[in-house]
Amino acid sequence: MVPLHSCRKHAMSTFVNELQQPIGAPLPAWTTRPRPERISLQGRYCRLEALDAHRHAGDLYHAYAQAPDYRGWTYMVHGPYADAASYRVYAEQAAQSMDPLHFAVIDLRSGRAVGTLALMRVDPAHGAIEVGHVMFSSSLQRTPVSTDAQFLLLRHAFETLGYRRYEWKCDSLNAPSRQAALRLGFQFEGVFRQASVYKGRSRDTAWFSIIDSEWPALRAAFLQWLAPDNMLADGLQRQSLAALRERCRLSF
Repeated sequence: MVPLHSCRKHAMSTFVNELQQPIGAPLPAWTTRPRPERISLQGRYCRLEALDAHRHAGDLYHAYAQAPDYRGWTYMVHGPYADAASYRVYAEQAAQSMDPLHFAVIDLRSGRAVGTLALMRVDPAHGAIEVGHVMFSSSLQRTPVSTDAQFLLLRHAFETLGYRRYEWKCDSLNAPSRQAALRLGFQFEGVFRQASVYKGRSRDTAWFSIIDSEWPALRAAFLQWLAPDNMLADGLQRQSLAALRERCRLSF
């Protein structure tokens, strides 16, 4: 192993070792990151609570049952559920897991759970973590509540836990998920072909990520988008998240 003091910065903004081989940037202060825990995160439009089947399963099944069909479950590794009892069995099992660590999204207006998402594939040694198992009900999709929920987990991962990399993965055929990742500021990294098998079919997996150096600009964009003065009475926003992301990127 090359000592850190033997590394020097190359003119092309890369680092080289004593053999003049390009190497990654030194991280002399890096330490293993803590694992996420069962906590609550308070936002402007929602609260994230560690999933509890007793408290949340009934509301969640009711919210999901409002959809006109089961298309929301097509790209999930589980579901759909025929009744509240079968969903509760799943929720009880999911609530016991620490990886994935599932959270219920509580709409502050109604006080009810309207969706779930999870932190998963936690890699404390390398500072990588993934958001997944995103199942938002029809009442939650494309609302400030859904964006607030994603923002709360992002902020927790980067600012509280100190992770370096935040991942989003989905079936490459899942167009809504891919569009959501790009809207939120994730960078597309590529497709892993035949990465897994689920529900009796093959899955190519699309990979997206946000890294810690990108977070300050994204954080500023989220805060501006979520601000009350950006919200119009008809549920629309004065400025899109994409426009705010670009503006903040240029200012950072």
